[in-house]
Amino acid sequence: MDKYKQPFLKSKRSFHKPLTPIESGDQIYYRNIRLISQFISEQGKILSRRVNRLTLKQQQLITIAIKQARVLSLLPFINNEKKFLRTK
Repeated sequence: MDKYKQPFLKSKRSFHKPLTPIESGDQIYYRNIRLISQFISEQGKILSRRVNRLTLKQQQLITIAIKQARVLSLLPFINNEKKFLRTK
């Protein structure tokens, strides 16, 4: 009977706003290769929002910018650097 009289405990998870790696002056644009390449894995895949620590709107803009840069061949679709390395 005593366990039912215990006070309700809140969860210990902290709900803080994640720090975004995109600064206020940075433009999310397909020509900004320096910024866009931070959000691509070594295999050429777009990293998830959880890994990037971005907001939903920022992740959508990054995804669109990466896809536009790929179509315009500013970024590769896949990263094949390991295939072309010659072993001596």
